Amino acid sequence: MKDWKNTLISPNTPVFEALKVIATGSLRIALVVDEDMKLLGTVTDGDVRTLLLRNGALDTPVSEIMSRNPMFAAEDEDRESIALRMTQRDILHLPIVNARGQLVGMHVLKDLVAPPKRDNLVVLMAGGLGTRLRPLTDSCPKPMLCVGGRPILETIIRTFQKHGYNNFVISLNYMPEKIQEYFKDGSQLNASITYVHEHTRLGTAGALSLLPQRPELPFFVMNGDLLTKVNFNQLMEFHMEKAAPATMCVREYDMQVPFGVVSTSGNDLLSIDEKPLHKFFVNAGIYVLSPVALDYIPQNTMFDMPDLYKVLLADNLVPTCFPIREYWMDIGRMEDFARAEMEYHVQFSAGND
Repeated sequence: MKDWKNTLISPNTPVFEALKVIATGSLRIALVVDEDMKLLGTVTDGDVRTLLLRNGALDTPVSEIMSRNPMFAAEDEDRESIALRMTQRDILHLPIVNARGQLVGMHVLKDLVAPPKRDNLVVLMAGGLGTRLRPLTDSCPKPMLCVGGRPILETIIRTFQKHGYNNFVISLNYMPEKIQEYFKDGSQLNASITYVHEHTRLGTAGALSLLPQRPELPFFVMNGDLLTKVNFNQLMEFHMEKAAPATMCVREYDMQVPFGVVSTSGNDLLSIDEKPLHKFFVNAGIYVLSPVALDYIPQNTMFDMPDLYKVLLADNLVPTCFPIREYWMDIGRMEDFARAEMEYHVQFSAGND
């Protein structure tokens, strides 16, 4: 963790200066050390709030509010035991101290428990015109619209990376240069990103015919205008367990009829159901395909994902459905865009990213 040195303060540092360190640093903690780099204590936002509740002054030295017995890890302690201890005690950051009591680093829980790297490909469909979001999309492709301060497509990529997926193919059509110039080869995100270009619109499944290599493993396909907290590992495990040619993520959609629904027989009234609520499962725009599904996709032909599922069904290759309960937002309309902006920092804050 390179940022830990930015958290160092002396015991005489005023609380208001420590608060700046806590507020501006990515670790949200200040480490109190002496001239020999010996760890004396820690200061967190909670310590400052406790001082304020006691009507304490912000020019108070941090030595008066710091935790004097902070937990720490020995320099030679193994990562597995450290990760277990931090997880059990709900600790996000743990100072590293050498045999002389000197601070030499910082463990961050999310780095210790980083997911294993997975080789499954992720194909993101980013060629849509976004006509319902005009004029926003007159000069920007929909997946590059910023929600929460970053492009929708970047949030999608980062969410997959949280689950260990780093190999991406992005399908382009509308304003492709905007996307390629931003992501390039993906190295700035520690990802591998390549591109396929739809010179004519091919649909969500038809674009898969452009893949330069046939995947050997099941792979994801996802629309590039979705924000979701789906657990992609659980989705992939479900697909593998079912040994399906294709899995479609579905979510429940409720529709209430605003009138009394009448059931009749001829001219006779049999019943009245007042404002009934109907529940449906709808396509959520997230899929897992086994390589065999590619055999059913025509070359250079408009072919949407529902078309593929119909063809598979017709050939007695039965797809499965994965119902999602996690956060999901299809940013297709202006009201969706506004709602996603309001909800972003709750769902995709720095601590959850």
